[in-house]
Amino acid sequence: MEGQNNKMIRNNNSLLLQLFSFLLLLFPQIIKSQEKSFSRQPSGQFIFTPHERSDSEPQQVHISLVGKDHMRVSWVTEDKHARSVVEYGTKQGGEYEAKSKGEHTSYNYFMYQSGKIHHVVIGPLKPNTNYFYRCGGLGPEFSFKTPPLNFPIEFAVVGDLGQTEWTASTLKHVNSKDYDVFLLPGDLSYADTQQPLWDSFGRLVEPYASQRPWMVTQGNHEVEILPITEPTGFKAYNSRWPNPHKESGSNSNLYYSFEVSGTHIIMLGSYTDFDDQSEQYTWLVDDLGKVDRKRTPWVVVLLHAPWYNTNEAHQGEGESMRKSMEVLLFEARVDLVFAGHVHAYERFTRVYDNNADPCGPMYVTIGDGGNREGLALSYKKPVSPLSLYREASFGHGRLRIVNETHAHWSWHRNNDSDAFVADDVWIQSLISFKECWNTQQHHLVAHQEL
Repeated sequence: MEGQNNKMIRNNNSLLLQLFSFLLLLFPQIIKSQEKSFSRQPSGQFIFTPHERSDSEPQQVHISLVGKDHMRVSWVTEDKHARSVVEYGTKQGGEYEAKSKGEHTSYNYFMYQSGKIHHVVIGPLKPNTNYFYRCGGLGPEFSFKTPPLNFPIEFAVVGDLGQTEWTASTLKHVNSKDYDVFLLPGDLSYADTQQPLWDSFGRLVEPYASQRPWMVTQGNHEVEILPITEPTGFKAYNSRWPNPHKESGSNSNLYYSFEVSGTHIIMLGSYTDFDDQSEQYTWLVDDLGKVDRKRTPWVVVLLHAPWYNTNEAHQGEGESMRKSMEVLLFEARVDLVFAGHVHAYERFTRVYDNNADPCGPMYVTIGDGGNREGLALSYKKPVSPLSLYREASFGHGRLRIVNETHAHWSWHRNNDSDAFVADDVWIQSLISFKECWNTQQHHLVAHQEL
């Protein structure tokens, strides 16, 4: 009977996907964001990744960091009786040294019923070590490498990923060179209420997200509010992509922080409350206050809607959040801020309050991962002196932090066969600029007087 129920659920979800695909052909505008008109380059062909394993075998496997030496393994099974257990070790071929049990969840969304979603935390794990693991006691063996304990460390940074031919190209280019952690500043699957597309996305990214930790924050396409039936939003995102928010003192999966290899990374929520009376604001003040720059000399922030943007697309959408929170990042001497949302690439100089400031963060928009909406081609003219490089092309970024004082940022444009380095710059950490810390109180007083 259970097998028949699983089959019925899969058939029902398949019918929902077919209906969505049919409507997409007839009315492509139904999936467009509610935004002002601006020029977009056509996106790549949509890719649907089918389920080809048995109901009991894991699918959509991905991993994420938890604390200093643990990893969360997440996956989905159609079989409701599948076990939430992970066997793992440093030897390949099924000789596992440890086993951890975890938790599971599921959710309904309109007519859709998810599979059993498993989350298991494993560890403690050694740094810079290859581990092999199996989920639920069945299916293929997976492997991952833990990040290094100290510098250097390399982050792949990709926003607005989606599941198109451009997405596949971006992921292929990212994977062509080793990295330690994948950072995604929002807009993952572009399911937009069509829940089978969350499953397809999970299967598409599994070959990559099962090998390196993916740390994500939400974008507007994760909200998925439906009047009456789904009034709160983020149901699929919170169920499928849990973040280590509790470990950082956050009460919400929509904002959190973590530390890895000398870097303190803060994931902010553009689509939850952020004013100075909000829980997120209070949490951010507390989190920044706990940063120890001797232990983590680099501080990096990710959010979705950019605070600085010279593209015609999404103008001003991050402004209210900037006015609320920018001073907090500035006072804490945050080094870099990555955003998505705008489907193009742009790098700014160090900025504070719309002026170039050597003690402010460097801002980067990296919303060019491969989404189905295409690229945002139109930029404001004349070019702002704050904007140092801008280009409407698909691609990905790499942040290689070499040591306590220096890091290298590069943006890789997608070409047909290889990723081409179109923009790169060496960055010096703000902790190494004594003048920024000597003038910190002056800036704070000036801001309060305003």
